[in-house]
Amino acid sequence: MNVIETNNLTKSYGKSRGIADINFSVKEGEIFGFIGPNGAGKSTTIRTLLSLIHPTSGSAKIFNKNVVTHGPEIRKEIGYLPSEVFYYNNMKVIDLLMYSASFYRKDCSKIIKSLADVMNLDLNKKIDDLSFGNKKKVGIIQCLLHEPKLIILDEPTSGLDPLMQQNFFDLLKEANKKGATIFFSSHILSEVQKLCNRVAIIKEGKIIKLEKISTLKENNYKKFKIETQSKPDKNQFNIPGVNKLDVKENTVNFIFKGNINSIIQKISSVNISNIWIDEPNLEEIFMHYYSKED
Repeated sequence: MNVIETNNLTKSYGKSRGIADINFSVKEGEIFGFIGPNGAGKSTTIRTLLSLIHPTSGSAKIFNKNVVTHGPEIRKEIGYLPSEVFYYNNMKVIDLLMYSASFYRKDCSKIIKSLADVMNLDLNKKIDDLSFGNKKKVGIIQCLLHEPKLIILDEPTSGLDPLMQQNFFDLLKEANKKGATIFFSSHILSEVQKLCNRVAIIKEGKIIKLEKISTLKENNYKKFKIETQSKPDKNQFNIPGVNKLDVKENTVNFIFKGNINSIIQKISSVNISNIWIDEPNLEEIFMHYYSKED
């Protein structure tokens, strides 16, 4: 079953960039990554899914219900963490969270305390007295307190220190084990690499790649570093499958996609003093996709 399904989802802002013909689906129980730099269309996609803004054309379904016609009903089962959180400054944290919980007509007090303990958040402080990072913790607890079926996160870790990021990831993994589906939007690719099963890469409002994380990193991508005995000729490395070629003095770096035997044969004529072949990380693979011409 697909928890999220889009069909040519489009939001136009006239001359300003929105999103165009977005097509993807997120399966029940999946942790799905949605990555791209700021301004690529991630937040616009999320706001359209949540029916905070309406599409210009195309459609989206969540829980097999149209997001426009069933928006309020759908949102009861969603936990949403926006990239920036804003609250009534004079409220205490506990009062704000209990007020949020009241919308779901269930006792969330134990969950709130448990989440606050994990995130090291003082529930008795006023919102106005919190740092940006602690306000983000309030947003995380507000997102998770009603044990939603679908968790939608937009740049969720900004403001969190590394320890709190790890605690947050542990909470997400725990929620996922209990059956929650997670849509994780970020420009921090190492986070997506740790957490997600599949990923969609968005560029200038359009999906340019939809792939399993494991496939993005499997053996058809290799990172080469070569040291040569004399200054190398860059033309020797203009080989199909070579990307991100960088030649500096006696060192050559590139990412290769293809049959590794073929690249070894083609560089065998180069006078090599040392060679390293590694798995590229997701960021390096992503930059290859993102730097390609349309």
